[in-house]
Amino acid sequence: MITVTNLWKAFGPRDLFTGAALHVGPRDRVALVGPNGSGKTTLFDMLAGEQAPDRGEIQVIKRAVIGYLRQEADPLPGRSLLDEVLTAAGDVTETGRRLAVLEEELVGSEEGPERDRLIAEHAELHERFTGLDGYSVEFEARSILAGVGFAGADLAMPADALSGGQLMRAALAKLLLAAPDLLLLDEPTNHLDIEAVEWLERFIRTYHGAVFLVSHDREFINQVATRVVEIDGGKLVAYKGDYEAYVAQRALATEQAEAAERARARSDAEAQEFIDRFRAKATKARQVQSRIKAQERARAEGGPRVPEVRPRAMGLAFPTPPRAGRVVVELHGVSFGYGATPLYAGLDLAVERGQKIALVGPNGAGKTTMLKLLAGVLVPQEGQRTLGHNVALAYFAQHQDETLTMTNRVLDEIAAAIPAGAAIRPGDLLGRFRFSAEDLRKPISVLSGGERTRLAIAKLLVTPLNVLVLDEPTNHLDIASRDVLEQALLAYQGALVLVTHDRHLIRSVATRVVEVRAGRVTSYAGDYDFYLSQRDAQAGAPPAGRAGKASAQTNAKPENGQAAADRRRAGAQARSALRALQQSVSRIEAQLEAESARLNELTARLADPAVYASGADVAGLVDDYEARAKRVKDLEAAWEEAAGLLEEQAAAR
Repeated sequence: MITVTNLWKAFGPRDLFTGAALHVGPRDRVALVGPNGSGKTTLFDMLAGEQAPDRGEIQVIKRAVIGYLRQEADPLPGRSLLDEVLTAAGDVTETGRRLAVLEEELVGSEEGPERDRLIAEHAELHERFTGLDGYSVEFEARSILAGVGFAGADLAMPADALSGGQLMRAALAKLLLAAPDLLLLDEPTNHLDIEAVEWLERFIRTYHGAVFLVSHDREFINQVATRVVEIDGGKLVAYKGDYEAYVAQRALATEQAEAAERARARSDAEAQEFIDRFRAKATKARQVQSRIKAQERARAEGGPRVPEVRPRAMGLAFPTPPRAGRVVVELHGVSFGYGATPLYAGLDLAVERGQKIALVGPNGAGKTTMLKLLAGVLVPQEGQRTLGHNVALAYFAQHQDETLTMTNRVLDEIAAAIPAGAAIRPGDLLGRFRFSAEDLRKPISVLSGGERTRLAIAKLLVTPLNVLVLDEPTNHLDIASRDVLEQALLAYQGALVLVTHDRHLIRSVATRVVEVRAGRVTSYAGDYDFYLSQRDAQAGAPPAGRAGKASAQTNAKPENGQAAADRRRAGAQARSALRALQQSVSRIEAQLEAESARLNELTARLADPAVYASGADVAGLVDDYEARAKRVKDLEAAWEEAAGLLEEQAAAR
């Protein structure tokens, strides 16, 4: 599909690519990874023909069509959203338009040669339209628009009235409907809710062409990629498999290359010692010359390539928060809406000390509004918001211009946020977040999205807080920085309410999931996998995740006259749940024992130098090891949850 040979590209004084090579086949699913600023978008621009390489060649199969989704979308004209997306099916749309014109002309035409000509042209166009699947294209466009998160009522809205996020989703829908031979997708999940991301994963897995994407969402990469290409020291280095396989293979390659380099250095030192010792002895002249030539060959060939050392990740650890009361923030009987559009009526929600809550639901359901109500940024139109005892709360906005002063310099923004008397040096704090001395003098308005995100997170560290309300904190962060944020939130001792489309972060951090949908709030007292299992069970689908900690709690109240029946039903459900938990614990224990034994075997093999010397499929062993290690980790977590819940239910009886 596309082949890159000896690619060179510089950005100012910096070389982004130095002799890079790449091949993407007709059915490949490739993810491009690398830290922010490494050249991912530049490479896509060159592949799409929007930038030229300094040197090298980019070859595309003749007549192949490339479709490119950029991180920013251009404004659209005022036609309806559906009509705008249908323009992507160019031949189909034009043929359909011409058919409609001919049909109108035929209605008013009289018998004769002109009518016969119109009938013949109509028949020809009709055959072409059918061959282009023209009668199904509108259905497909509607299906794609629904998949990326547009409701049926949205399809008639003028495209020039779309918000920035809606523009990006419309651009994605147009590209998917056009169905090019190669999809170049630069951060396609940025403006999608979780359900839309899951839909896009299914679409990509069955797409007929090639897909080359940039994403900082590791779970998305794991679901769709069959190969990961890393920008590493100006080269494009390919790894087989998904993101987890890439991480394992890179670590193994680094370890092997470093070991080989140490061995080469020892050999070189020994050879140099021999040369220095016997250089003056005529009887050793031949051996000395042989060692010198061997040294020269080895230096010319160079040692094994060690993967590039990653830039240091931002240093992130939240201060120990002051102890708060049991309930830190509560919404009681809250109603809120925008204009004539109500979002919530009689909303009750309590956040308790130490809880880590993820809000999930489709775009437009009101997740950000709920965060702002909890944070006190919005005032309820009815009902009340109550803060608990000794609460220190901070709000992280999805759009940083809501919490950052764009005209401030970076250093001044942090200095102004530091409490009087606090032993925090603003320059040192910003240095931990990868801001250079030159960056400190920049106005915030010129910072990139990733830099603004890091600055906003840094502001959260200047005061000990016991409640964090975070709206899309991973936006514009690369995977390494997301991992640092994840570890910091795991260690954070306060309460957390989080909105994010990063499922890996939700799965790692959340202990409670609250679904927001059509003005209704449903709370699941368990982790993300438990929420998925409950959601899929309610939809009649197979469970998507492991069992969680408890059953769902909803705002729904029993209907009048149903209390006794509900109690009997609850008792039967509790007994059934207890039996199911007992069976689940036994089953998990057996699975954990078997998987742990196999993992120990793989660990021993990977630690054996003879395995590497034998030509064995080391990458396959690493893949197997990573998969089983993840399985053991999941089983251990599942066992802890099921055993703890079993103990609680047994004690309650």
